[in-house]
Amino acid sequence: MTRLAGLLTSAFMLIVPLSSASAAMPEAATALFEAKTVAARDTALSTLEAAAPKDPVSAYAAGAGEFFTALEILASGLHRHGFESPQSFMLPLMRLPVPDNPNPEPLTYEQFRAILVAFRDRLEKSAATFASVPANADIGMVIDLTRTGIDLNEDGTITPDESMAAIIASLSRGGISSDGVTPALTFRFDRADGFWLQGYAEFLMAQADFWLAHDFRSTFDGSFHMLFPRAKLPLQDILVPPAGDMGSSIFSSEWRIADFISMVHLVNWPVVEPERRQAARRHLLEMIRLSREDWKAIRAETDNDREWLPAPQQKGENPLTGLEVGEEQVQAWLAALSMAEDLLEGRKLLPHFRITGLGINMKRFFDDPKNFDLVLSITGPAIAPYLESGTILTSDDFDQIQREFGGGGFLTFALWFN
Repeated sequence: MTRLAGLLTSAFMLIVPLSSASAAMPEAATALFEAKTVAARDTALSTLEAAAPKDPVSAYAAGAGEFFTALEILASGLHRHGFESPQSFMLPLMRLPVPDNPNPEPLTYEQFRAILVAFRDRLEKSAATFASVPANADIGMVIDLTRTGIDLNEDGTITPDESMAAIIASLSRGGISSDGVTPALTFRFDRADGFWLQGYAEFLMAQADFWLAHDFRSTFDGSFHMLFPRAKLPLQDILVPPAGDMGSSIFSSEWRIADFISMVHLVNWPVVEPERRQAARRHLLEMIRLSREDWKAIRAETDNDREWLPAPQQKGENPLTGLEVGEEQVQAWLAALSMAEDLLEGRKLLPHFRITGLGINMKRFFDDPKNFDLVLSITGPAIAPYLESGTILTSDDFDQIQREFGGGGFLTFALWFN
């Protein structure tokens, strides 16, 4: 599976009960996760939200429902305007396998920002609902990811090809078996996995808030026709070729390569909502805290029942990743969390490849935001305001952690571990 099919593939690991497990859960939870229409799903979610203050199981299910409806808000907004998903690490928020839309609506910069705001605000609601579930709540939900999904094309239904298993298979590019059947994916999700999903909500909010902190209109006007080629963006008539010549992926033709280069060059964004850039750092710190809570709960488990994130004592590989977890990897991950926290709190500094004796204070980068220029950050001038003397992380610090993850690679485990 390619890099665990990207960040959002991991984020899609939601919960849906099998019929055999549904008797232990509120009826509305079963209705939520097995709904075939958006209307039925939303009715069930409203029932769970009403019950959540007095029932941890309802709150847990509602938090998951709010998380995947956030993804649906993003996906449906992209679909409405004829989005074509890029296969690029540069745009992790927009790797959803959105179906083709032959009749897209025009898209403005203000509308795109509104989609991001709605997505981010629903994630915040999900995180708050998960936070209301007591840490010691007895949660156990057996999951078949072929039985739940989100409405990707805004037709009001949730079909098998919109299931979480189908979405994961699409993102993994090879996750479907040779006979075209999506493999069954069954897990038993417990309280620890609620910390995990809540952490992903915080991570995605950090990304959304970082974008929204800036005025990225120049990037939108100058390159987003690459992503929305028929949405009447400013340069569509000049730079987008006829439909038959467009190609099927972001790097399938010269025009897409050219526009990707333009996009990178045009990331020179003035700060318009500095509080959002400050919030992005807080979301990342909260994600770190939740990951520690997650692993504390995982390592305290005594069962071994279809674990999504197994502790070292819970032997058996994950059917999605093909990976097993050892104590060395858990310790290395906890060390990575401490390293990330030190960077975000400014206790340690991030090195820059061409600067010696000074490092980047990431706390100041978020809390005292200046205009964000991607190219000049890479080459050096744009990060000058954040340079200072202090303890600078070294390549040995990173390599020591990387070695503990062996052939699986740190990034693959990181996307899985959160």
